[in-house]
Amino acid sequence: MARRESGLFPAIADFTALREAALRAARGKRHKPRVAQFLAGLETEVLCLQRELLDERWQPGAYTEFIVRESKPRLISAAPFRDRVVHHALCAVIGPLFERGFIRRSYASRKGRGTHRAVASYEQLRDRYRHVLRADVFRYFPAIDHAVLKQDLRRRIACERTLRLCDTIIDGSNAQEPVNLYFPGDDLFSPFERRRGLPIGNLTSQLFGNLYLDPLDHYVSEVLRAPYLRYLDDFALFDDDAGRLARWREDIAAFLEKRRLRLHPIKTFVTETSAPAQFLGYVLGPGSRRRLPEENIARLRGRLRSLRDRWRAGTVSPPEVKQILSSWIVYARHANTVGLRHGLFRGGWFDPQWADGTGVAGAATRRNR
Repeated sequence: MARRESGLFPAIADFTALREAALRAARGKRHKPRVAQFLAGLETEVLCLQRELLDERWQPGAYTEFIVRESKPRLISAAPFRDRVVHHALCAVIGPLFERGFIRRSYASRKGRGTHRAVASYEQLRDRYRHVLRADVFRYFPAIDHAVLKQDLRRRIACERTLRLCDTIIDGSNAQEPVNLYFPGDDLFSPFERRRGLPIGNLTSQLFGNLYLDPLDHYVSEVLRAPYLRYLDDFALFDDDAGRLARWREDIAAFLEKRRLRLHPIKTFVTETSAPAQFLGYVLGPGSRRRLPEENIARLRGRLRSLRDRWRAGTVSPPEVKQILSSWIVYARHANTVGLRHGLFRGGWFDPQWADGTGVAGAATRRNR
C-alpha cells in the first residue's frame, strides 16, 4: 500500500505557490475582465486568498454555467477566477502524489500524454489483436460519488487540512445531471441522499476524474491482465478471443458497481478491430489512416458560415478568426485531411497547399496526403 503523505498544506497555501498558480490559471485568459482585475492587484489578491486558506475561511464561489452542444449537450461549469487559483495550487501539490500511481496507458489530462498519444496507442493495440471491447461509463462526471471519492483521497493523503480543502471543493460542486441509479445494498432513498457529480471545467475535476477510475486501471491491468488503455471514461480492452472480452465486460461491470458506476449500455460493445472505429474524435481505418467524423466537419462548416457573415459585417478581426480556428486546425492535422482542408480553405490562410504564402505546397504537406 502506498504511503500516505502528510504536511502538504503549507506548500498549497504558500504565497509564492499561490502567485504562480494565479499566473498559470491566467494563461490565455488575461483579456477577460475578472482575470485582468485579479492580476492588476496580484500581490494583494494572493495575500487575501492566502489568509483565507490559512484561516480555513475560503469557500468556493458560484459557478457560471453554460451548455455546449457538440457531439451531445454538456453542462460546462466555470468557477470564479480566484477559485481556479486555489485549484491550481492544490493540484500542483497533490497531483504528483497520484500521478506516480497511475498506469502508463491512462492518457487524459496528463503531461506528456493526451489525446494524440491515446489514439496512437489504440492503433498499436488494434493492429496486434483481432477483437476489442470498447467501453464508456454512463454519465461519468455527474455519477461520481462524493463519499467514494473522498475515501480515495484519504488512501494517499494524511494531511487533514489538505483533505478539508479537497472536501470543500467537492462539496462546493454545483448540481449536475441527475443519475438516479440503484446499487446492491441501496434502500429506496439512497440515490437521493448521496451527493454525486463533479463540474466539468474544473482542473480539480480532471484530477479527481482520473483518480476515481484509477482502481479500475489496476484491476484490468493487474488482475484481468488485459491489453488496455483509458482516456478519462472512454476505455478499450483488446484480445484475440471475443468470448474472453465478453467475460471481461461482466467482470468490469461488477467492479464498477462497487464504485457506484455503470457501463454505458449502448457505447459498450465487442467488435472486430478490422472495422473502422471512432475514437477520441477520429475515425480510425486500416493501417494509419485517420479521418474526421462527418458531424465534426458539419459543425466546422456552420462555424465558417458564421465567421464569413461576421467578416462581411466587420465584427471579427483576422487575429480573432485565426484564434477561433487554430485549435480545429491542430486537431485536423493529426488526420489525413490535406484534401479536406484544401477544399475548405482554398487559397486562404489555412489552406495547407498555400500556407507559406508562396503558392507552392511544402514537402511535409505532400507527405501528409
